[in-house]
Amino acid sequence: MTELWLPSADPTAEDEKPPLALWRRLGFGFWVSVGWVLLVIGLALLAPILPLEDPNATGVGGRLEGPRPGLWFGADSTGRDVFSLTIWGARISLVVGFIAIVVGLLVGGSIGILAGYFRGLFDGVASFAFATLLSFPALILAILITTLLGRTVFWISISLGILAIAPVGRLARAQTLVFAEKEFVMAARILGADDRRILIREILPNVVVPMSALALLGMSIAIVAEGTLAFLGISVADGLSWGKQIFEAGSRATDLQTGPHAALFPIGVVFLTVLSLNFAGDRLREVFDAKELSL
Repeated sequence: MTELWLPSADPTAEDEKPPLALWRRLGFGFWVSVGWVLLVIGLALLAPILPLEDPNATGVGGRLEGPRPGLWFGADSTGRDVFSLTIWGARISLVVGFIAIVVGLLVGGSIGILAGYFRGLFDGVASFAFATLLSFPALILAILITTLLGRTVFWISISLGILAIAPVGRLARAQTLVFAEKEFVMAARILGADDRRILIREILPNVVVPMSALALLGMSIAIVAEGTLAFLGISVADGLSWGKQIFEAGSRATDLQTGPHAALFPIGVVFLTVLSLNFAGDRLREVFDAKELSL
């Protein structure tokens, strides 16, 4: 079986605990990124009990009033609290991103692992399906699914999840092809392990790490994609998301010139969230790819 932790190359670090070694290997930036994402998620989950203004309440501040104590992000063109809107908008944007990548991991990951392990006809069909999904214009497919099925959080998440199936599936298939030929898998076969046990106990733990790194990248892409749908007017019909908030704040050039803060603050939060997810995903991939070199 593969080792989860690699020994340190530094002889003075022989007594270093593996979790601490991983903590340092991932780097300070990784944990700052994770901390920001967790902060945003925490604020979004706690929004109903936090002392925030009602996101639908107009006249909380003056029209396009700038930031001030108690109105940290200023007010939009209707006097709504931009900070409150940003926190509440995170709820839908994060849910869409999370559900989309879960769909991609469960469907694409499962198909990719099975295709890479069993190969043959199933692998050929799966590879053709992945190639077909990747060749179809992603935005047009998302618009088509959303238009046909409805502009609810669920269906928008599913439409973006379908777009994640092919890239996740191809990664899972490629990783499975590599690990299926490793000595520990062959040893498990010789010892009489059936396919189910090999897939769950030997293949999946090694494939799940690169898939997790891709999941963080995919979640950031889904958040941006939801914003793109919002700019096209086909995002969630009910509720507020970051994309809808930015679109409403920047839909009129005069408002954007008079009060750019109404769009710039939510744009900044989206930027930091997407940047954090991308950086954390890249660091996971770099660290665990380096581990795989010693397998």
